Amino acid sequence: MPIWRENSMLRIITLNLNGIRSAWSKGVLPWVAAQSADVVCLQELKAQDADLSDEMRAPAGLRAYYHCAEKKGYSGVGLWCRQCPDAVIEGTGNAEFDAEGRYLRADFGRLSVISLYLPSGSSSPERQAAKFRFMEIFYPLLVELAQLGRDVVICGDWNIAHQEIDLKNWKGNRKNSGFLPEERAWVSRVLSDAGWCDVYRRLHPQSTDECYTWWSNRGQARAKNVGWRLDYQLATAALAVTARAVTVYKTQRFSDHAPPSVDYAYAPGAAEPFAAPAAAPGKKLKASAAKP
Repeated sequence: MPIWRENSMLRIITLNLNGIRSAWSKGVLPWVAAQSADVVCLQELKAQDADLSDEMRAPAGLRAYYHCAEKKGYSGVGLWCRQCPDAVIEGTGNAEFDAEGRYLRADFGRLSVISLYLPSGSSSPERQAAKFRFMEIFYPLLVELAQLGRDVVICGDWNIAHQEIDLKNWKGNRKNSGFLPEERAWVSRVLSDAGWCDVYRRLHPQSTDECYTWWSNRGQARAKNVGWRLDYQLATAALAVTARAVTVYKTQRFSDHAPPSVDYAYAPGAAEPFAAPAAAPGKKLKASAAKP
């Protein structure tokens, strides 16, 4: 595996698109092309494979992989990669949530990068129940991934604000999906017991207004910066300590989310023969080269 950039920095960006076609029309591709990112993790594609243009299949010379939801105009995740992965794994092996397109993993040597879209529970009690089911199912996978002996980062829209400093109006949202005590306790358990590190909070432990990545479309929330931090990069310990800088880009609006970007002083090791562990029971995809 070659060093990805001359200064040996690995740049990973995560962005909830709220529809890839909508974000495309708002200039997301030129912005990504200017970032020199090594991996871009995408969530909420709201598109099927047939909806993707040729340019979306090879954006800015990157290799593109997508896990679309079966339901039209719903969910879906993607990965744009500068280097060709050793392997790409679609889904967690759970039929209910794999049908919704919520998990996509790419392996590069000792490094695994995962794009995750954790369900939202805000639309109905039924979807909140589904969110809790996903959290219960996903936690053992998080434990297994952390114990693989690989360097792993899970990037995406977690749909949970962990601490009071992660949203503006925390007092008024204590009974709302995304800031429920059970959800916050689950994130605490992921960080304290499952072996994961919140990379943004490692570098900015007290940041408040600057940390938000999502704003409601109601009541001029974005103009007033009444936001939430929902988009995280959670990394295993050895990778997390290499994080050198994190930014949340807010100048342009590609969706109702803003993309966090992290630079890691890290270069993936040599590729190893791939064997899908218990923590990767999903469908293995065939890697394909991007168009020049």
